[in-house]
Amino acid sequence: MRSAPAKITGVIAIIAGIIFIVAGGVTWGMISSQLADQKITVSEDSPMLPGDTVDGPFSAYAQAGIINTHALKATEGKTYAELGAAVNAAKESGDTAAAEELQTQRNTVMNASFLRASLFTSVVAYGVAALVMGLGVVLILVGWAFSSLSKAAPQVAGEARERVLA
Repeated sequence: MRSAPAKITGVIAIIAGIIFIVAGGVTWGMISSQLADQKITVSEDSPMLPGDTVDGPFSAYAQAGIINTHALKATEGKTYAELGAAVNAAKESGDTAAAEELQTQRNTVMNASFLRASLFTSVVAYGVAALVMGLGVVLILVGWAFSSLSKAAPQVAGEARERVLA
């Protein structure tokens, strides 16, 4: 029985695992650094992590949530689409002052939506980085198992040969 393929597979898996862990860690650090550079603080009225610096997945998620709360409060619960319909209705009725006010609210909701999307993108990127690091750990374990098998293979083959010959 040849043990070289198992040994080579094990070494490759371990190397790939190390690369995955490093890549995931670098990605995590880069996202944290970019968020921290923005000097965002979770709003004090947030139910989750109030006052925390946005530099991680939980603080980014918390800030995205409170941005939505503030946007809906500013528009009395109306969404971007609902405000668009209200702007059109106001224009059709000739009420330009109401149309302008509603458009201002709509712009507020649109900006909030863009900010939330950016923060949620960071949250997803953190998840991908964590996944990659977790896969790196799994690959190292698989590589270690294959390497262990490659050491045991000659011994097992010798014992099997002795049983056959006996």
